[in-house]
This record gives sequence, structure tokens and C-alpha cells, in this order.
Amino acid sequence: MIDLQHLSYAYTVDKKCVQVLRDINLHVPQGVVCAVIGASGCGKSTLLKIIAGILQGYEGRALLAGTPVSPAQQRIGFMPQNYGLLPWKTVRENIELGIKIRHEKPRKQDTISLMQRLGIHTFSERYPHELSGGQQQRVGLARAFLLRPDVLLMDEPFSALDAITREEMQEVFLSLWKEQHVTTILVTHYVEEALYLGQKIVMLTRTPGHIAEILDNPLFASGDIREDAAFFHMSRHLRTMIKKNWSIT
Repeated sequence: MIDLQHLSYAYTVDKKCVQVLRDINLHVPQGVVCAVIGASGCGKSTLLKIIAGILQGYEGRALLAGTPVSPAQQRIGFMPQNYGLLPWKTVRENIELGIKIRHEKPRKQDTISLMQRLGIHTFSERYPHELSGGQQQRVGLARAFLLRPDVLLMDEPFSALDAITREEMQEVFLSLWKEQHVTTILVTHYVEEALYLGQKIVMLTRTPGHIAEILDNPLFASGDIREDAAFFHMSRHLRTMIKKNWSIT
């Protein structure tokens, strides 16, 4: 579903070329959740913005279902770190925003159903500043899944939440994903989150970001796997790889 072929990205500042991504080759099959983990500044967010069609001027190819990225033609759900909620719109209006941007009419029952499932139906007429971080995150998830995207891109969506709320939101995401099986790339800097939510785990090196390792993860969404010995061993392996690749300057 997602194919990145020899993808590189650089920009110029003060007449100097800054290389952000270098020769990224990645295939994410349809319906798979791919967790991308890497050090701060290694190009994770840049990678998502290229796949979302926000950034141009890259080298190589970025394909969705075999065709070049085109937000006008493809349904791409993008969740930035700050949830991307518009402060002057209500919860319901924010949830329906993605659909309306595509000049489609949202089905009222679909919106209500998602809000009820996510426990935010009583907040439908509130504004983002009246919500907690976890509630704002639920609004962001509702908007993404109401769109029924071909591809969902999530940029450290749970990083600003406390540990307990973060685990709750991981479960909420999985329950929605299991219904739609949307092809997803999730950027995170938490090893445990990558192991729990990623069927495929991609590790980037420090800038310029390059793929150091791709792992197929047998522990994906495996209930109480966090207490399992296999989870501990995989976590230790990832941390070893992190120290090896992120210590390069």
C-alpha cells in the first residue's frame, strides 16, 4: 500500500544544504500498522509529511497503492503531534472537518456512533480548550477514522499523555483499527509503544535519517504481552539497536 523508493529529502538554510532523510526504502502492505522509531530530529515527522503530500521537493518516489502521493485523489488521514484541532470549532465540527474538506457530507449517525464509542458524545458542543489532552486525542482519532482513510499517518499522537492515559488511548486506537484495518504509519519514541502497536517496526538512524533495521513484530496487540518475557527480550533488542544507531554523530 505504501512504497517509498530511494526517498531522500534536504533543504537549504543560510546557503547550506541540510540532509534530513537519506535513501529510505520501505514497503508497508495494505492493512498493516508500521511503527517508526528514531531519535529527535532524525526526520520522522518529515517522512510523514512527505507521505501525506504536505512536503514536496524530495528525491525518489513516494507511492500509495502504486500511484504518486496525491491528497486530492487519495484519502489520507494525518494526525500531528498537537492533534490538529481547530480551536474555534466544536468537537463535532472538528470530527467532521476531514470529510467536509473533501466536499463530502458527513453522516450524522456515523459521527454520533464514533463519539459514543470514544466516550466524547457529551462533549460534542465543547471547544478544544475545554477538553483534557486525552479527550482531545479521542477527537483526533474520531476525525481520522470518520474519514475512513486509505492511509493513516500518526505523529507521536500519544506522547503528551501520562502513562495510564497513553495506554488507554493505545487500546482505543487498536479497537478502531481492527474494524477498518487502515494502513497506518505511527511515529513514536517509546520502545514499548512500538512493540505493542507496530506489526512492522522501522528504526531510523540519527540525521540524516536512514533505515537501520526493519523488524516484523510477532508481539503486536497481544493482550497482556507487556508482562511477557518475549516482550522484555524484544524491548532489550530494540534498545540495544537504539544505542548502536543513535550514538552516531
